[in-house]
Amino acid sequence: MSILTQDQTKRITDRVLSLSKADECTVSVKGARIGNIRFARNAVSTAGLSDDTQVQVQVAFGKRQGTATLNEFDDKSLERAVRRAEELARLAPENPEFMPAIAKTAYKQSETFVQKTADIDPEFRAQAAAYAMEACRKKGLVSAGFFTDRSMFESIANSNGVFGHQVATSLDFTCTVRTEDGRGSGWVKRSARDVAKFDPREAADVAIEKALRSVDAKALEPGRYTVVMEPSATSDLLTFMIGGFNARMADEGRSFLSKKGGANRLGDKLFDQQVNIWSDPWDQDVPVLPWDGDMLPRERTHLVKDGRINALNYSQYWAKQKNQRAIGRAGNIIMAGTDKSTAELIANTKKGVLVTRTWYIRMVDPQSVLVTGLTRDGTFYIENGKVKHPIKNFRFNESPVSMLNNIEEIGKPVVIGGDEANYSMLIPSMKIRDFNFTSLSDAV
Repeated sequence: MSILTQDQTKRITDRVLSLSKADECTVSVKGARIGNIRFARNAVSTAGLSDDTQVQVQVAFGKRQGTATLNEFDDKSLERAVRRAEELARLAPENPEFMPAIAKTAYKQSETFVQKTADIDPEFRAQAAAYAMEACRKKGLVSAGFFTDRSMFESIANSNGVFGHQVATSLDFTCTVRTEDGRGSGWVKRSARDVAKFDPREAADVAIEKALRSVDAKALEPGRYTVVMEPSATSDLLTFMIGGFNARMADEGRSFLSKKGGANRLGDKLFDQQVNIWSDPWDQDVPVLPWDGDMLPRERTHLVKDGRINALNYSQYWAKQKNQRAIGRAGNIIMAGTDKSTAELIANTKKGVLVTRTWYIRMVDPQSVLVTGLTRDGTFYIENGKVKHPIKNFRFNESPVSMLNNIEEIGKPVVIGGDEANYSMLIPSMKIRDFNFTSLSDAV
């Protein structure tokens, strides 16, 4: 019984708040029911269902804070947690960046819950895995993958009268398919809030096709190439850049958005005119909770507009220092695209490289967001608008900042991620010029 109702969580939060003797108290109640099935070598290896609920109590005496968590909800347990948090707060040193609990506010609900997703059962999970395994057996291929679905809730409250409650669902599926001799490999990832938008057959077929087509890869000299990057590959790189939109990091010289002298690059044009990136908790494809971890209400925020840096994220503390307004940290990232499919981007490419997936990515230089990583699970040479043949994988040294300045075409956005109700991306495929491949990799 991890999915509690609003009435149930309201009784818990009211009880905790009534027990507190501190200057202020905040409480969150959250829980999740997570189902999964994992398969490898065309056979199920594990399957299960986890169920967890917890309460977190945070109190403050002046600038001294203490926190306690528990997973029991009877009155004695709740009181014990409150007393423990208060004890820790009295022992703690003052927090020089302490910010008081937010004032009473209203949260606009987002559509994060789909009943059909919450109703996913072991049979559905088994069928999702079964298609990939059976199809691979018939073709002499080897599959491995992981399907997981989540139903969760979160309630928040504080001693200033704040209260919010929301439920959410999501699912994720990844599948790797390899030839029995290990010379070919294909991969696919699908994420959704609504199970009706997930087709396990379509997903597995993509991985199977890539595995079959990637056999006998040829070596291509490292260098700078036009690349067509599928959404999963693109999102892995963009994730390293998004953290740089933190105003404090920019002002303190720790971000690609920093300027000498303590200024930031708000308003500067850093990317191609086609680049528009925003967050929106109420987006119909990637909705998220309408508050962040500090209980601040989220808003629709346009981070990049027509290639210009349009907004930075201010924490409560930094907003006070800079006389700015703090809003909730983004829970999703959305990038504008077109109706063009990845196939259409390929058709418009005279010579280039198709990248299915990037992995093992590491930061090289935070100031420029230069990262290094590898391609894998399906890298192909494009010639005269067609995928001509598979090629060996590359190591790359590239910055997503440079990528977004070298865009030639943008494709249709797809959902990537979907971790509970707090992180999702809606990212398009992209055609990018001068992508820097530095060496070859023998891994498939």
